[in-house]
Amino acid sequence: MNKFINFIAGAAIGGLIGATTALLLAPVSGEELQAQIKEQVEQIQLEVKTAASDRRAELEEQLSTLREPRPPA
Repeated sequence: MNKFINFIAGAAIGGLIGATTALLLAPVSGEELQAQIKEQVEQIQLEVKTAASDRRAELEEQLSTLREPRPPA
């Protein structure tokens, strides 16, 4: 049981040290980082919507081609 408590305490201390180090060494402020993340998410959403729209147009074209009546053989 003592080993488990020592492990948990070490993990907590390591987590705090890691978080503190990350905050101190971060190249931008929190607000700037949030703005960058928001911009990237918006860009990804736009790309996904565009890709979905393009794919939908392709599928609708294929469907209309398949629905065209074929001449009797």
